[in-house]
Amino acid sequence: MPTIALDSDLITTFNPRSLIYLFDMIGIVACSISGTILAKHKNFDVFGCLLVSIVTAIGGGTVRDVILDRHPLFWMVDMSYLTVITISSILMQIFFHPNSRRVDTFLKLSDTIGLSAFTLIGIKVADSMGTNVPVALLLGVITIIVGGIIRDMICNEIPLVLQQEIYITAALTGGILYFVLLNLGVIAWIADISAMATIFTLRMLAIRYDWQFPAIEWKY
Repeated sequence: MPTIALDSDLITTFNPRSLIYLFDMIGIVACSISGTILAKHKNFDVFGCLLVSIVTAIGGGTVRDVILDRHPLFWMVDMSYLTVITISSILMQIFFHPNSRRVDTFLKLSDTIGLSAFTLIGIKVADSMGTNVPVALLLGVITIIVGGIIRDMICNEIPLVLQQEIYITAALTGGILYFVLLNLGVIAWIADISAMATIFTLRMLAIRYDWQFPAIEWKY
């Protein structure tokens, strides 16, 4: 049928570049919001909140690019990153009440969105630089956890990734699924969305049902 052929053409000819940039900006906004929420909850001033949002949003990507010797750094050549971070941080400072009962919920939701987007972006950047799969997965994880660790340290919190929650596991699961789908011949942008959806779903289920890894203890 003609409609089926049209749908097939749409799937195979879709240009993923704009979609990947959109994912990147979604991650930037989400991480900027999570940094601002925590900083505002800790009673930081305007510039303190902005600083925390910046390091949360671009810290991991910066470390990733330094490791890959990828210069110039992405946020130095595209001012959209700092512009989006600044706007989203200021808007959150204006409209978000630091004593809201939903601080933890908003923080975990925005952090999960950032986890989904930045893990994929980190993996794709590393893969485009010719790294092998394990290294690409590692750099995908670095892209998301470094900013969060710096954010939590500045705000005097125990870094989320060092707790028992399902976090890095969700990122690795989505990353592995991404490479499996590519090897099966799945179209790249479909693999992208599938990986992000998997990471987001696993993380949200872990939060909803309090899934945690048990601590290793030696009993004697």
